[in-house]
Amino acid sequence: MFTLNLHLYSFLLLLSTATAATQPPYTPTDHFLLNCGSTTNSTSDGRNWDGDTYSKFSPSNTTSTTTTSTLSGQNPSGAGVPFTTARIFHSPFTYTFPVTPGPKFLRLYFYPATPNFSTSFFSVTAGQHSLLTNFSAFLAASPPLSPLVKEYFLNVKNTQKLDVTIWPSPKSFAFINGIEIVSIPEGFYVRNDDFNHIPLVGQNNDFEIDNNTSFETLYRLNVGGNYVPATGDTGMFREWDQDDGYIYGAGFGFVPHRNVPIKYTSATPNYSAPEIVYTTTRTMGNLSLHYNLTWLFPVDAGFSYLLRLYFCEIQLEVTKENQRFFRIFINNQTAEEEADVIAWSGGTGIPVFKDYVVQVVDTDGRRSRQDLWLAMHPNLETGSQYGDAILNGLEIFKLNKSDGSLAGRNPDSPSITPPPYRAAREKGKSKPFLVIVAVTGGQGSGSARLASLPINPNEIGPLGHMGVHPYGEQIYSTIGGASTREQS
Repeated sequence: MFTLNLHLYSFLLLLSTATAATQPPYTPTDHFLLNCGSTTNSTSDGRNWDGDTYSKFSPSNTTSTTTTSTLSGQNPSGAGVPFTTARIFHSPFTYTFPVTPGPKFLRLYFYPATPNFSTSFFSVTAGQHSLLTNFSAFLAASPPLSPLVKEYFLNVKNTQKLDVTIWPSPKSFAFINGIEIVSIPEGFYVRNDDFNHIPLVGQNNDFEIDNNTSFETLYRLNVGGNYVPATGDTGMFREWDQDDGYIYGAGFGFVPHRNVPIKYTSATPNYSAPEIVYTTTRTMGNLSLHYNLTWLFPVDAGFSYLLRLYFCEIQLEVTKENQRFFRIFINNQTAEEEADVIAWSGGTGIPVFKDYVVQVVDTDGRRSRQDLWLAMHPNLETGSQYGDAILNGLEIFKLNKSDGSLAGRNPDSPSITPPPYRAAREKGKSKPFLVIVAVTGGQGSGSARLASLPINPNEIGPLGHMGVHPYGEQIYSTIGGASTREQS
């Protein structure tokens, strides 16, 4: 009997250990998944989506004031829940979610699956924040038509509710496929202390982000690694895209992947990013002085942008401070003269992230799209041992204007003219986009002096001059532009 109980205990212990190992590091206090236009509950990727028709989050007159749309056979993208149904509005409509105070991710899901949605223009607010103005999901998702996710960071105060209001532009209609709300750890993206001042690139002062700040996620990249789905995140259900489509020219560098144990800290907790983000990286190789490692991101002019760069030193040869220095440039301006990951983190396998804010000026007054550059290059002037630069992960967020608005303009289309919006001259916001970073680096230098090393796409080394990296696979790029973030 003792033996049987011992075996049973051992089995239960193994089972509990395996279960604990698969649990994400962070468990959100609030998590809502609403499948708009659906009367039933559904499961997608192991997550349960509630239909909104008779939902407690919807008004009681939902069925009499709105209509629904369902994909019937024509689904070239193969999209699943919540993209197979949509709720359509011809008048303002508000979803109300009971939430705890604190920071949240709000995700809006759109799939303009048919040409009928080409005439849909609408606005969206969440609480006091203006997220979309005279927005066209059809233009934002074209071409080709594909599912689209808009992700926003919001801080909910003591109201204990979040109202998401959708209203169509004049002589138009609105629609939405899904809504997701998930809590975020306090102090992770916006700190609640005196250290909430972030370096403003190109300026002598810092940029203050407080709990009144909202922002839109434009790019989230697992640099040098594969796509990480929402269910592979740390509990916040973030998606991490590959960075390949955002690298400028042929300077792809190298993508070493080492099974180095990741040692999280209180400053960089285990929910900051999945381990795969920290164990994959992009470096520059042994000809790093001949080119810049560069990513390029289309963004809306007239906004400030928060860039969070994730680092983890996984090259076993680099174990001490001052062994690898590199420069970091953002939009042709020096962000770091002497970037030293070991000095920042404290050792090999210890992750760290750094935040920077850059302003993208609207020079022509048209709020046109501009390219935001991120670049790295080794700094051998410091006497460092390894002439290289590294980056493991990247997030880029658009920060709200002083009036609380995040709305930008729609992409241009020669065939569709959006109806005028009476409350503003803005035409609305385009889809979330990924960032391309111009980076130059080597295995051990890190000082950035823009006067001596300007960021210039023409400086990127030719394809035939790429060296063989001693630690990873050589990568060649034939892409010179940016991709758009899509739901897969």
